[in-house]
Amino acid sequence: MLKYKDASACRFDIVSLGEVMLRLDPGAGRIHTARTFNVWEGGGEYNVARGLRRCFGLRAGVVTAFADNPVGRLVEDFILQGGVDTSFIKWLPFDGTGRTVRNGLNFTERGFGIRGAVGCSDRGNTAVSQLKAGDIDWEELFGKYGVRHFHTGGIFAALSDTTPDVTIEALKCAKKYGTVTSYDLNYRPSLWKSIGGKARAQEVNREIARYVDVMIGNEEDFSACLGMEENDLNNIDASKFENMISEVVKLYPNFQVVATTLRQVISASVNDWAAIAWQDGKFFKSTERKGLEIFDRVGGGDSFASGLIYGLLNFGDAGTAVEYGAAHGALAMTTPGDTSMATKAEVEKLIGGGSARVDR
Repeated sequence: MLKYKDASACRFDIVSLGEVMLRLDPGAGRIHTARTFNVWEGGGEYNVARGLRRCFGLRAGVVTAFADNPVGRLVEDFILQGGVDTSFIKWLPFDGTGRTVRNGLNFTERGFGIRGAVGCSDRGNTAVSQLKAGDIDWEELFGKYGVRHFHTGGIFAALSDTTPDVTIEALKCAKKYGTVTSYDLNYRPSLWKSIGGKARAQEVNREIARYVDVMIGNEEDFSACLGMEENDLNNIDASKFENMISEVVKLYPNFQVVATTLRQVISASVNDWAAIAWQDGKFFKSTERKGLEIFDRVGGGDSFASGLIYGLLNFGDAGTAVEYGAAHGALAMTTPGDTSMATKAEVEKLIGGGSARVDR
């Protein structure tokens, strides 16, 4: 059973550690033919904290780093608009050209029908990838201010040779002060390619997993990051995930909750969508939403994670939490950008079986 610290004893309900990039979105068009882009902020770990702040009204913060130039300040402005605390952002001097430090860019098109979504990131040598153990005062964050839930993930851990050390340092300190921890495996082959590939991903993530209370990931994530047997990734169902997680929790008895989304891609615009969670030896499956229409799938998994965490913080049981996660993830994919534009009332309406009829 998860044991959360009392809210009155903590400054933050949720803090995330990860990279926040500037997303350039060509709208309905293509990256390679675009003449204009909309811009948003986004990052796998950050999106979770922002969702918990904007949709669920919790006190959220982010630990990250930027090069101190107008692009970094633009991303900071987005974070401030999202209501996420910026006290633990580390600013690095900009050298004028980005030779030594820069801010990450993420070009992402949404896809439509038979054309899948496409992402093209430009994130080499970013400020946050240069973080090293000792750069962040975790004692101040977890010991002095207090945090109820700490979230990070495999995207941040894969950014460089030093970010795994930062991840482990943060998780150890969180556990020291009784903060519940979560981690989204979020395997990205392109990120691990130059620093040891899948073998390094497994080495890093198996160590990190020892300090995690709530583990999130799909079947590919568990296979690539923790070395579990891989099944047909084009035909994932609840029973296959249950079998895999039954083996995972034997290896990591510290896991108190394990969760994943169950996504069947009919087209870029239509998915079957559900989620499943494990807690105390039992599995809980969310409402299944067949033929869910997708406007922008990026951030759907992160919004699932934030809804799941909200449910765990407020209700304690994975059965309720997985419904909040699945509903929030579904709603987040109906709007553009990486971050959620849903409200708590909309999430609870969907959980309760509400329709898409107009609200007046």
